[in-house]
Amino acid sequence: MSSHADVKHLAMDEYTRAESAANVIRMQLSQKPHLGLPEIAVVLGSGLGSFADELADPIAIPYGSIPNFPRSTAIGHAGRMVIGKIGDLTVAAMQGRVHQYEGYSSREAAFPVRVLARLGVKSLVLTNAAGGINPLYGQGALVLLSDHINLQGTNPLNGPNDDRFGPRFPGMSEAYNPGFRRIAQAAARELGYELNEGVYAALSGPSYETPAEIRYLRTIGADLVGMSTVPEVIVARHMGVEVLAISCVTNMAAGLSDGEINHEEVLETGERVRGTFLALLTAILPRIAAEAK
Repeated sequence: MSSHADVKHLAMDEYTRAESAANVIRMQLSQKPHLGLPEIAVVLGSGLGSFADELADPIAIPYGSIPNFPRSTAIGHAGRMVIGKIGDLTVAAMQGRVHQYEGYSSREAAFPVRVLARLGVKSLVLTNAAGGINPLYGQGALVLLSDHINLQGTNPLNGPNDDRFGPRFPGMSEAYNPGFRRIAQAAARELGYELNEGVYAALSGPSYETPAEIRYLRTIGADLVGMSTVPEVIVARHMGVEVLAISCVTNMAAGLSDGEINHEEVLETGERVRGTFLALLTAILPRIAAEAK
C-alpha cells in the first residue's frame, strides 16, 4: 500500500512532467517571439490534420522532441504540434493524438491537454472521425458534440488528484461549452449549412463495433461512436479549459450500411470534407478565443 508521501509524489510528478513539456514548447516558441503563446488549441483527428498546414508563420514540433509527450502511432496522425497564426490569433494545432488502443492509459492519452493548459491555453477545440449512429447524419457530415457517454472503462482522473490541476470531483454537466456551440452554429450558417448536434459514445477500440453494439449504443442515446476525445474533454474541464468538439462522420456505423468498415474509408472521407472543415475552423477559432476572454 502506498504511503501518503508516495501518493503526493505521484500526483506532483504528472504536474512536473506537464510543466517540463510546456517549458520545451516555450523555448521553441522563443525562436519566433512575435508569435507569442497560443490562446487556443485544436486537436486534429484521423484524416483532419491538414488544418495545421493553413497556419501562417508556423513552428512545427514533433511529439518525440517534447519530453514526456506520448507519440502517435495511428495512421492519419502526423504526430507533431504546429503553432502559428490565423490572423492575429496564435493557435496550437496537434496533428494527431494518441488512443488507448495504442497501449496508452486514459491518463496518458489526455496528457497533451495537461501540457496545453500549462502553456496557457484556455479554449480547446477537439475534432475526431466518428461512426454515425443517428440515421439523420450522412457520411461526411460535421456534427457538434453536445454531450458524451464514456464507455472506455476508465477515467483519466483515476488515482491521486493534484489540486494544482483542478478539483477532485469536477462537474461535467456542461462539458461542451454552450456559447462555443452557438458560435459554431452561426459560423456554419454563414457558410451555407446547418450543423447537427449529437451525443458521442467513446469506446476503447481498436476493433470497430458490431451491429449489436451499435443497436445498444443507439438505445442508450448515442448519435456517434468513436475511440478518442472523452479523456481529453474530462482533463480539459478538470483544469478549467473550455471545450468545443466536432465529429466528422467518416462512416455509418456497423449495421447501418453495406460492407465492412475500414480505416481507408475514414481517411478518404476526411480528405473529402477538407474544404468545409478548414473553412469552419478558420471561422470559429477567432470568435471562440474572443468569447473566452
